[in-house]
Amino acid sequence: MKPCLQLVFLVFLICHTEAEFFTSIGQMTDLIYAEKDLVQSLKEYIRAEEAKLSQIKSWAEKMDVLTSKSTSDPEGYLAHPVNAYKLVKRLNTDWLELENLVLQDTTNGFIANLTIQRQFFPTEEDETGAAKALMRLQDTYKLDPETLSRGNLPGTKYKSSLTVSDCFGMGKTAYNDGDYYHTVLWMEQALKQHDEGEDTTVSKVEILDYLSYAVFQFGDLHRAMELTRRLISLDSTHERAGSNLRYFEKLLEKEREEKSRENSLNKTTAATEPVVQSGTYERPLDYLPERDIYEALCRGEGVKMTPRRQKRLFCRYHNGNRNPHLLIAPFKEEDEWDSPHIVRYYDVMSDEEIEKIKQLAKPRLARATVRDPKTGVLTVASYRVSKSSWLEEDDDPVVGKVNQRMQQITGLTVKTAELLQVANYGMGGQYEPHFDFSRRPFDSTLKSEGNRLATFLNYKDEPDAFKRLGTGNRVATFLNYVPSRRTPE
Repeated sequence: MKPCLQLVFLVFLICHTEAEFFTSIGQMTDLIYAEKDLVQSLKEYIRAEEAKLSQIKSWAEKMDVLTSKSTSDPEGYLAHPVNAYKLVKRLNTDWLELENLVLQDTTNGFIANLTIQRQFFPTEEDETGAAKALMRLQDTYKLDPETLSRGNLPGTKYKSSLTVSDCFGMGKTAYNDGDYYHTVLWMEQALKQHDEGEDTTVSKVEILDYLSYAVFQFGDLHRAMELTRRLISLDSTHERAGSNLRYFEKLLEKEREEKSRENSLNKTTAATEPVVQSGTYERPLDYLPERDIYEALCRGEGVKMTPRRQKRLFCRYHNGNRNPHLLIAPFKEEDEWDSPHIVRYYDVMSDEEIEKIKQLAKPRLARATVRDPKTGVLTVASYRVSKSSWLEEDDDPVVGKVNQRMQQITGLTVKTAELLQVANYGMGGQYEPHFDFSRRPFDSTLKSEGNRLATFLNYKDEPDAFKRLGTGNRVATFLNYVPSRRTPE
């Protein structure tokens, strides 16, 4: 069997598919234009409403002057037949017209537009996914909630801050996911901003309710009690808080009794209560043992190149071992790493080709999937947040040109390559460490006690993975990294 060359093309695109906006930054740009359209529609509604109110106000002012005159001398006023006629006419006709004006619905255009747009709005899954993505960025780049909430992010062009309600929403998302570490961080931030006097519809009672229980989950009974007491001082009728406080007190008393017995057995004097460093809880370990290394690499804190090794890195022109197509126009090649040997090529594609690829991929983007290690069925996964599409050479001549160019650079043949894959990573987009060659479960009875990595890595080769291509397994992946937008030099 011939080896298979996998062609992967990473770009940022604008697309229009159903839901799961958080998995594609390109698709989220559509939301910006949708929101702009809604704002314009809302402004038109406001203008119509203001025009209606202006008419009503004018009528009210005119009638105020008239009724002041008529009520001062009703009989004298009605002695004039024109006044009598106009009074009857106003009450029979004019006030009816005013009633119709007041009841006139100026919301039709805005509501109709909102109803049409709503079918393309993000779902609850999107909001949850976006919140988790923000927390993933928070962990990866070691950003505290204060930094994120104030919008002081390095390398960003625009500044945007989170409100008490936003922070509370982040905390609730974490809480609903059983993630008490992030629940504490974000509820604390919400409480801090609330205490600073920020205007919000979220009450301190709501925040303290979540925060006290999340703190309890870390075994910090003293602080859980402190927060619960504060909650009760704000709302003495809060049944759950009262019940929790009694429960915490019992646990604390039991803890003291156990310590007293231990001290008695050890013939030592009872120690004073330890001081709990409130709010300094460790981030729990997850299913990926390489998490710390993985995130350090994202922060640029990986293995540092020594000066001696750095001297072995060069830049050169690459002609593909004197490939006729590259003799006149070779590619710029730069050594990125010595062992394993990693190189980077510059200016492989033109701006026009990039835009064409984006245009072709735009309507085909769909949530990227992984193969379930137990069932072998393709499914979405939390450790792969992106959308992708696949392009064939028949779709457009540019696809064939790009494929041929990769063949010329690598010396591998595209005859046994897969289709060109276009991937667009969403908010906090990622694909956690994985094998690019095909695997299958080594043992379908593997336990999955929260350790997905065990089921992910304990595979053996799947010989028929690329049977339809008539090839063996993948031997290489060629990645083209393309910016979302070309900026002027």
